Amino acid sequence: MMKSLPVFLFVSLFLFISCSNDSQQPESSSEKTLQEIKKDGAISNADIIRNPVSVDTPIDTVNVAKMSFEEQNYEFGEVTEGEIIEHTFKFRNTGKAPLVIQGARSTCGCTVPEWPKDPIPVGEEGEIFVRFDTKNKRARQVKPVIITANSYPATTKVYLRGFVQEEGAEQ
Repeated sequence: MMKSLPVFLFVSLFLFISCSNDSQQPESSSEKTLQEIKKDGAISNADIIRNPVSVDTPIDTVNVAKMSFEEQNYEFGEVTEGEIIEHTFKFRNTGKAPLVIQGARSTCGCTVPEWPKDPIPVGEEGEIFVRFDTKNKRARQVKPVIITANSYPATTKVYLRGFVQEEGAEQ
């Protein structure tokens, strides 16, 4: 028991010193600060895209770009395997900021989207052109196109849907 007393005293002293050092740190070190970045001239597309949002900052869902599509689902019906399906999804920027589309992708290489590279002003229209190659595709097909932009929500999906009949099969 006597051997453990010095160890106990050493640990107690160490904890006391460690805890007392924490109280000497300035309170402002734990506070988060926001630094304003000033820029001369016009705001570029990169400025719009690189708009950081932290976990602590509420998301502004009012003063942002918004994509409103005429249709989010295109039903192409029944086609024969090997046909190329092409469709244009039309949308309008119904938000309060210029819309910048950063990218559009699908879940496989058979579906290829094209999107406007320039900002879409508030109230203006744009188009997403999608090409779906049905080669080696059979049965019911649902091909999503995921669009990423400086909008709320940040991603939007549109879909090509239909049935691909095996080549040579009777329709």
